[in-house]
Amino acid sequence: MDYSKEHGSPFDRGASDSYYSRRRYPHKGGVGGASGPRIDELTADEVIAYHAGYDNNEKNGDKKNWD
Repeated sequence: MDYSKEHGSPFDRGASDSYYSRRRYPHKGGVGGASGPRIDELTADEVIAYHAGYDNNEKNGDKKNWD
């Protein structure tokens, strides 16, 4: 499935949470600019998109290097 990868989208936020080794907590927005405020109440499709972004990043192994 093709998900929006726009900054602040559920897919983007899932990928970002994975990148920074944060736990899963589906949300969108809240990263400044046009993303708007953080929103934790998502539709079922948005939750799926969040998890898809998280899983995609986990699969690719792209993680923040804290060193």
